[in-house]
Amino acid sequence: MPSGAPKGENCLVDMDSKAGDLFAAEDAHPTGTGGAGVLARLWLPKGFSASMAKEWIDRRRVSIRPWASFVDQRKFSKPRNFGEMCQRVVKNVEIYNSNYTFIFLGLILYCIISSPMLLIALAVFAGAFYIIHLKSLESKLVVFGKELTVPHQMSLAGAVSLPVFWLAGAGAAVFWVLGATLVVIGSHAALRELEGSDMEELLMESV
Repeated sequence: MPSGAPKGENCLVDMDSKAGDLFAAEDAHPTGTGGAGVLARLWLPKGFSASMAKEWIDRRRVSIRPWASFVDQRKFSKPRNFGEMCQRVVKNVEIYNSNYTFIFLGLILYCIISSPMLLIALAVFAGAFYIIHLKSLESKLVVFGKELTVPHQMSLAGAVSLPVFWLAGAGAAVFWVLGATLVVIGSHAALRELEGSDMEELLMESV
């Protein structure tokens, strides 16, 4: 019988070394996210990352105006003329840009949650894009002599899931979100009075 460690111990040693190699490869991932780098490679296309989305949301949250001031009814009044209404809309869109963005995202979320078929259509689109993207990671996808980039992959996934979106009434949902956004944001921007400092800045810009 040969000397040395039993086979069971050899197996454990090999598994430990392979696990160490795996974690080392994850730590060396160029995204600098350690173990999360594997998830980033599997779930997110090139050029996209969870940190980018988080950074965008954080920037919006920092620049958001207080909601109490945003909905303060004492600050609302009917504009005296069309010119004043236009000034209010332009300036308020600039001031409350982040607030309006979260309202828009909230309307989209409400529309998706309230429509089960739309949830299914989005799941089909996400699944199709995920499968296509995994195939592109294994080997280059070439159609008519051209490699499929990420936008092309998303377009292909959209084409595959288009019948489901049509059955879910996605077109009506898009028009509802856009209409509700225009009504809510447009009404607020037109009726919200400008602060004194904002009025002075507007007058200086006109001069």
